[in-house]
Amino acid sequence: MIVRIMGEGQLTLADGRLGELNKLDDELLAEMENGDGPGFRATLQALLAKVRELGEPLPDDTLEPSDLILPSPDATLEEVQELLSDDGLIPGGA
Repeated sequence: MIVRIMGEGQLTLADGRLGELNKLDDELLAEMENGDGPGFRATLQALLAKVRELGEPLPDDTLEPSDLILPSPDATLEEVQELLSDDGLIPGGA
């Protein structure tokens, strides 16, 4: 799976790793629903850090269609809400 972090680039991520990201995605959704700005910010940073940890960066001169697009680290709560699906940011979540 190809994951894009807006403003950073693309990474390849094994589909089997999505489960590891869903817990953070579920936390992010709960914080957004509760209007917890500081919690949202911390969890967004943790989610992006986990994607970077688990993923393998694609070369800068490579552009592949992205299967998953995640917000930039400085995205606002409102910007992230626009990217949400019923599953959150990561497919297969609660």
